[in-house]
Amino acid sequence: MNPTISIIVAIFNRRDELFELLNSLTHQTDKEFEIIIVDDGSSIDLKPTISNFEEILKVKYFRKDNSGPGLTRNYGSRRAESEWLVFVDSDVIVEKDYIENIKKNIVTMPCDAFGGADKAHKGFNLMQKAISYSMTSVFTTGGIRGNKNSISKFQPRSFNMGVKKEVFEKVGGFSEMRIGEDPDLSMTLWENGFTTAFFDNIGVYHKRRVDFGKFSKQVYQFGCARPILNQRHPNYVKISFAFPTLFLLGYFVGFLEYYILGRGIVLALYGLYTFLVLFHALWVTKNISIAGMAVISTYIQMFSYGYGFLKSWILINIFRMKPEDAFPKHFHKK
Repeated sequence: MNPTISIIVAIFNRRDELFELLNSLTHQTDKEFEIIIVDDGSSIDLKPTISNFEEILKVKYFRKDNSGPGLTRNYGSRRAESEWLVFVDSDVIVEKDYIENIKKNIVTMPCDAFGGADKAHKGFNLMQKAISYSMTSVFTTGGIRGNKNSISKFQPRSFNMGVKKEVFEKVGGFSEMRIGEDPDLSMTLWENGFTTAFFDNIGVYHKRRVDFGKFSKQVYQFGCARPILNQRHPNYVKISFAFPTLFLLGYFVGFLEYYILGRGIVLALYGLYTFLVLFHALWVTKNISIAGMAVISTYIQMFSYGYGFLKSWILINIFRMKPEDAFPKHFHKK
């Protein structure tokens, strides 16, 4: 039996990235799939870009008012005709055997949902490669986004995620969360008895943010979302979720130790961490410039995520605020 696949892309403005994604899909070794593009209220016209591929690919295009990525993907899923929904972000590029490998994996590794890794393409600029390193490194995320050996129970992420359509519909699709909607879906699947799997041969090239400022804002929002997810799914809380906050607080403790006690034991540990990140990034990327920027992006990631987590945890657990009141921009009312 040959599984049928609908690729769903929720997009807001990223015209150039959309062209690159669609171009990569034209080179698939298995061409039996449909693409559903849902424009989430873009301020620019995406139709001319899509028109370039309408004679090559089976593309359906829809435009709707802005509601955030989760509900936009739900909109696209309702218009899909296939057994499997495959969600990819608009800023990814896929390899030519992406669809072929998905179908092979579905047949040989039965599951209800799956995900794959993200990595840096050789054509990405140095900063994108540095950010990609920090988002997939064993020294930041534990390698769970890009290393099969680091995964115990995998939470597929929406930049590279597949779900059986009937299962997706049973759990109600993505929730009203604008940020953190993909781990929210993964844990909802588990709570309903469904299984997830990691496919190590369907990695995508994920561009992510193009500068440190945007990257900082993005991971800060991720940090804010985690205590909300912990509240929604208490059975899947891990102490490791708080590590970036402990990292941030420890850094300030190190400075207090140095200036008050005249000792630098804690800061020396951070110096060792910095060296390990630099050495590992250099070993992985084979580029000293990328490795240097990877150190910066790693600290940005840890500090920004840690601050977001701490702020969210205090508002939700100390001040007992409802997540919707503490972070109204994180939610969209259905």
